Amino acid sequence: MQQLSTTERSLIEGIDAAAMLAQVEQWCAINTGTGNLAGLAAQWSLLADAFAALPGEVRKIDPAPVTAIAADGRELETVNGAHLVLSVRPQAPRRYLLTGHMDTVFAPAHPFQSLRWLDAETLNGPGVADMKGGIAVILAALQAFESSPMSAGVGYDVMINSDEETGSLSSAPLIAELARGKAAALTYEPSALPDGTLAGERPGSANFSAVIKGRSAHAGRNPQDGRNAIIAAADMALRLKALERPGLSINPARIDGGSANNVVPDLAVLRFNVRPRLPELAADLPQTLQDLALTLENLHEVSIHLHGGISRPPKPLTPQAEALFGLVRECGELLGQPIRWQASGGVCDGNNIAACGVPVVDTMGVRGGAIHSDQEFLIVPSLAERAALSALVLHRLSGGNQ
Repeated sequence: MQQLSTTERSLIEGIDAAAMLAQVEQWCAINTGTGNLAGLAAQWSLLADAFAALPGEVRKIDPAPVTAIAADGRELETVNGAHLVLSVRPQAPRRYLLTGHMDTVFAPAHPFQSLRWLDAETLNGPGVADMKGGIAVILAALQAFESSPMSAGVGYDVMINSDEETGSLSSAPLIAELARGKAAALTYEPSALPDGTLAGERPGSANFSAVIKGRSAHAGRNPQDGRNAIIAAADMALRLKALERPGLSINPARIDGGSANNVVPDLAVLRFNVRPRLPELAADLPQTLQDLALTLENLHEVSIHLHGGISRPPKPLTPQAEALFGLVRECGELLGQPIRWQASGGVCDGNNIAACGVPVVDTMGVRGGAIHSDQEFLIVPSLAERAALSALVLHRLSGGNQ
């Protein structure tokens, strides 16, 4: 069985667990719900100060323009915060990408805003696992890796975006740009299970809004002159669900529209999510939806405009990704951290990175659970555990112990 080298033991022993916890507590005291520009700006500044401890340049990247469909059918620009990028040794021949996100799903008005200890090792709070704990892991791992003699020959980019929880639409071009040419990538979503299990293959994800316009009429005097947009939306929802098959799930989620009970509604907005597990299913999706919209337009004499698309391509487990997972497992064994992985139904920035042809492990963050709820928790010892794991992975990715 392999053993840690003296160099590897040295770089891991320098990880400061108390400092990591203090960072998480400080960062989680700030509300960074996606779209809370003031909170995201405050978080950006704290992260810029923290990551300045690493060599390289910290940059503020403006969000790319993104639009969404309002309940009244209008297309409006959404509000997003700035993204943070740290670039270290950009001219190095071998480079990595490490990503995280500063936003959470908890808006300023949400009641879940504070931290509390559930027991001596478990911290409950907004973003403790997803993923301000993960950001602390990135920083500590890179600080440890910089002490490795292998670090001087490689470079890396760190990206912390502000809109991951809403699909990374304003950071998708940035992710693609940073992924280009990278040898490997690590993303710091929390582990798939509290025991540290990683997420392997993932489906893709597409979000759509179908704006359906009919014709208004009096529901009692001349309903025959109306074209009911709500009926067309309901029909579309049922037909979408009927398109499901193995590897493709569809969730009609919401219908906006309508008015008084005595008015034939002339507007409806149907919102739905599609999850294709295979690239070919994702490739067929746009034409399938356009064909369905045309059928419904003719049947109900309405117009249908589809807004949206695939924001997260499917992430199959490629041989290159399996090799990276194998290295993570090998490093975990050396550290006494059993590592396994399983398919996940969720999506993240790892999908976007994998679509660029870069092998990625996207659950390198802390152990915890109950994310996206007021029960979210962080297993505090996993901060230092996962930082050690990443530091060792980076060291060996760079030729250490060979």
